[in-house]
Amino acid sequence: MNHDSARAGVLDLEPAKANFRDEVIAGLSGEPRTLPCKFFYDQRGAALFQKICELPEYYITRTELQILETDGQDMAFHLGAGIELIGLGTGAGTKTRILLEKLRDPAVYVPVDISSEQLAQSTALFRQLFPKLEILPICADYLQPFRLPSPEHIARKVVYFPGSTIGNFDPRTALLFLRRIAKFCEPGGGLLIGVDLQKDHDVLERAYNDSQGVTAQFNLNLLLRANQELDANFDLPSWKHRAIYNAAEGRIEMYLISEVAQTVRIDDRLFDFEAGEKIITEFSYKHTRAGFSALARAAGFQFEKMWTDKAHLFGVFYLTVL
Repeated sequence: MNHDSARAGVLDLEPAKANFRDEVIAGLSGEPRTLPCKFFYDQRGAALFQKICELPEYYITRTELQILETDGQDMAFHLGAGIELIGLGTGAGTKTRILLEKLRDPAVYVPVDISSEQLAQSTALFRQLFPKLEILPICADYLQPFRLPSPEHIARKVVYFPGSTIGNFDPRTALLFLRRIAKFCEPGGGLLIGVDLQKDHDVLERAYNDSQGVTAQFNLNLLLRANQELDANFDLPSWKHRAIYNAAEGRIEMYLISEVAQTVRIDDRLFDFEAGEKIITEFSYKHTRAGFSALARAAGFQFEKMWTDKAHLFGVFYLTVL
């Protein structure tokens, strides 16, 4: 546990550097080649993502915030009083703060995030903003099994999964993930989840290929992180970012493309790349209301309500355990 995490009272289960090395090597050894998008969010990556959220082309964050501001009171009514709110990947906590301000007498807030630095900062801030609220932060990869605290005197558990991260999972993985969440929530519990909706492909591609190149920096930061933490030798100027919308699969596909033939070293492993060869860094699936509701039902949830914006760009779904 680092010192900042210790001061903030964070239960630190952050993935070790060895995990990063093993997953990078496994991804680059596969076909097609991949890098795990969960490692985007080191300190620099988290800062770059905050910049992405402020870009004019990136509608997702501002639209979700607008929905929370407009409909948060109705969300709070559906979630109920005295709940344990479990936030997965809540980052700086901007959206969670809006939700907590509207909830009636929340009992406990359990933020779970992979970035220990960001989690420590947001926990310190939330303890100032909500001094009567019990906050039990956990630094962990929420895609892997981890143990939640068991506070007493709570009405029910509600998992909050903001953003559009569920879109990073292919349909099978999303189903398995939602089943795990249903077990977390237990009978009577709920899930409040952000979902990016299907829309015109030009809107989507502009959001992931911004004119300022911030998303490109964010994507390339994976290679920089490998150089710094794994002593790899990626030549960053010889790689470029590209994102396309695959309409047949209903997903954005984000790549790093080698512009020249080159060999990359990680420890004693060598990886040969041809000019034009791609590394997949992220898939982001876009859903319909009916399609996501059906997926959730297969995972053990019942659809209760969806809040959306006037243009139907984004949806916040509330589901309860069947």
